[in-house]
Amino acid sequence: MTRFLAAIALTVLSASTALAQDFPNRPLRMIVPFPAGGGVDTMARILAQKMTDIVKQPVLVEHKPGAGGNVGTDFVAKSQPDGYTMLLNVNGIAISPSLYRKLPFDPLKDLIGVTQVAATQFILTGSPKMEAKTVQEVIALARAKPGALNYGSSGVGAPLHLQAEIFKHAAGGLQIMHIPYRGDAPMLTAMLSGDVQVAFMPQSTGSKQVESGQIRGLAVTGRKRWPALPNVPTMTEAGVKGMEDGSWYGLFVSTGTSPQIVQTLQQAMVKTLADPEVSARIRSTGQEPIGSPTADFQAFFKSEVDRFARAIEAAKIPKLD
Repeated sequence: MTRFLAAIALTVLSASTALAQDFPNRPLRMIVPFPAGGGVDTMARILAQKMTDIVKQPVLVEHKPGAGGNVGTDFVAKSQPDGYTMLLNVNGIAISPSLYRKLPFDPLKDLIGVTQVAATQFILTGSPKMEAKTVQEVIALARAKPGALNYGSSGVGAPLHLQAEIFKHAAGGLQIMHIPYRGDAPMLTAMLSGDVQVAFMPQSTGSKQVESGQIRGLAVTGRKRWPALPNVPTMTEAGVKGMEDGSWYGLFVSTGTSPQIVQTLQQAMVKTLADPEVSARIRSTGQEPIGSPTADFQAFFKSEVDRFARAIEAAKIPKLD
């Protein structure tokens, strides 16, 4: 019986190894848990085009928005652990466990962090139709008229939502109303029309709108000013401390995916990011390509879950249903 069980185990292992060696032999899907037109969509399309050349199979970008990125994340977490369904997400995936009362998935248990794709920062922007033109003027206006100002985000629980809540806390407990949208693009439209007064935006999309003069750049996160926006101060320079950390992009697959397939995807992404055209396009949006080893990214991801848990507790952000 022992020999029989050992033979079965060896057969299963051999079959698994053979499948991994044959991977990929059909198209892959890169799930974007946000609507088209936002920063994650832009990044996915940059990556998918080159990754297609590297893996010799089409890499198709597919959008599954909703619940601050949780709908698409849950879809990947419950997908077959074969490496053909990938998730491209931002640091919102590390925020959700502490922000929601209950999630249909556990990002630390149900997903494998393949690699950190890129690192980026946020920019606090203001509508050109708003009277406040600096961070301190926004703070003064919010204190003078509690609840009169509003801020937009790309969805409840998304990184832009939490970033604004952290800002409210760091600025002394401001009362600014939250207006969630289904992605960066509709939020930007609302800001241009004046329906939204302030909002944190990804560096990839916000910097372009500030450079063009469509919206105001009030301050940037990070420890130094961005070269593309030399006249926009950091949050620290603007008088708001504790907002030096930015955001990141990560690639994930469902737990149970074989280590060989995870390694294949990690190596394919590293090669994608190393391509001069891809890295130049990513840097042109103010982001830095990373391509970290899987073990490093998984350790970093866990540390981010812990960091956001502390931030949410400190800001006393109520749990979402």
